[in-house]
Amino acid sequence: MPVPGYDPEDLDDVLESRLSDDELEDRLTESELENYRAGDESLVDLLDEDEIERTLDRGDDSAETPH
Repeated sequence: MPVPGYDPEDLDDVLESRLSDDELEDRLTESELENYRAGDESLVDLLDEDEIERTLDRGDDSAETPH
C-alpha cells in the first residue's frame, strides 16, 4: 500500500526497525510472512495504510521529550 510522501524503500526500513518478529507474526498471515522473509514482498506491500500509520506514529511518540 503506497503512502504519499514516503519513499517505499525508506518506509520499509523504518517499519522493519519498529516491528519485532512477534509483531510481524501477529500482523501477517503465514504465507505473507514467508513472502516477506523470502524478499518477495515488502512490509509496505503487506501492511495496510492504517497499520503503517500506527507503526510510524508509535515511533514518533517515543521520540518526544516530556515537558
